[in-house]
Amino acid sequence: MELNRKIDEMREEIIKSTQEIIKIKSVEEQPKEGMPFGEGPYNALKYALDLCEKLGFKTVNLDNYVGYAEYGEGEEYVAILGHLDVVPEGDGWIHPPYAAEIHDGKMYGRGTMDDKGPMISVLYGLKAMKDLGIKLSKKVRIIFGTNEESGCGEIEHYFKTETAPVSGFTPDAEYPIINGEKGLTIFDFVKDLKVKGNNTVIKYIKGGQKANMVPDYCEAAVITNEAEKVLLYARNFKEITGYDITAEVKDDMAIIKSVGASAHGSTPELGKNAIMQLFGFVEQLGFEDSDILNLIKFFNKHVGLETDGESFGVGLKDDVSGTLSFNVGTIDINEEKARMTVNLRYPVTCTFEEMMNGINATLEGSEIRVENMEHQKPLYFPQDHPTIKALSKVYEEQTGEKVELLSIGGGTYAKEMPNIVAFGPLFPGEPELIHQPNEYIEVEDLIKNAKIYAHAIYELAK
Repeated sequence: MELNRKIDEMREEIIKSTQEIIKIKSVEEQPKEGMPFGEGPYNALKYALDLCEKLGFKTVNLDNYVGYAEYGEGEEYVAILGHLDVVPEGDGWIHPPYAAEIHDGKMYGRGTMDDKGPMISVLYGLKAMKDLGIKLSKKVRIIFGTNEESGCGEIEHYFKTETAPVSGFTPDAEYPIINGEKGLTIFDFVKDLKVKGNNTVIKYIKGGQKANMVPDYCEAAVITNEAEKVLLYARNFKEITGYDITAEVKDDMAIIKSVGASAHGSTPELGKNAIMQLFGFVEQLGFEDSDILNLIKFFNKHVGLETDGESFGVGLKDDVSGTLSFNVGTIDINEEKARMTVNLRYPVTCTFEEMMNGINATLEGSEIRVENMEHQKPLYFPQDHPTIKALSKVYEEQTGEKVELLSIGGGTYAKEMPNIVAFGPLFPGEPELIHQPNEYIEVEDLIKNAKIYAHAIYELAK
């Protein structure tokens, strides 16, 4: 445990360096000359690379998009990828978000967990190896990104000049190891609306904020001479179903309001979808046929309040990551066109083609088309993969805990670079505080992470 002893000797340096980098507000801003993501991310990268040089590492800065510190020799390299940009601090902090104050053994500040704190731990873990003269068969590269929170444009820039690592990890998630991340798609269902109703016109339906959030509000405006019927049905519907649907008359229109409960798009089953609640209600009103009503009936039949895609013909599942998740995130319908943005995340051992075959089969004959497809492939490392075996060994030795591999619906920084997985820094049972007010890291966890990450680097690069 020579490495751990060396890291304990560096305790005060690790704390001080973490505090210094937390004090730099590195939220993305308007680009300036030589600062592609604004001044904050630039300053954080400069601080990190200056520190690396001071600790005796060779550093490279790729046009202030991304930089890295390097140790060892050889063509192949092991990468530790983390980011120095942070999300805006928001309100509700009990301690200042950029002061890195320590209270009751916790260091508070934006980026303490995500990812500045763990990246300083990684750096000092590697420094301990360097000071002990530990020889490795591969180079080690600590890569500091600056745009993870808003697009990962820096990784694209990195690969203009650099090759991919042979293995590695990102301290951008939780322990023990995330070996599976579902395939991620966001796209629009679009339909042109030609056939209108005569007695009833749905002027608009609007709802939701983002594709990857369960919508908590949706509203429709209907021109109808049956406004009283709409109000009565709304009251009855709420009593019978428990869904929060209300209606009121305004000018010559009935305004229908649906209130749901928000949740992340990766776990739509934890929310209540306001759009689909409203669709369910509108169909009950028995309006005359029109393109918009046919669209509503189509989605009630093939989605309804389901979140696993079963009725849409995409009920994919596997033993590693469970079922596909299907979230209708936003809707924008006027009298001419309907656009619904959805977020589907498919299991790690399934393919994009399997999912699209199911979607296309269901859409056949509906005149609904798919537009604006964004797709990220799933990430999956089987249990016997050398990287997983090495990280499992280290985690079990350093913590005394058994490794249980995790598969998630969300995506981590690992999706941006081949051959790496998400590994820490959040320990099982600890509160999830990233992007929240009062983000903090336990000071002991900073040191514990440095030890785990040092041994992980050794196992991957020895």
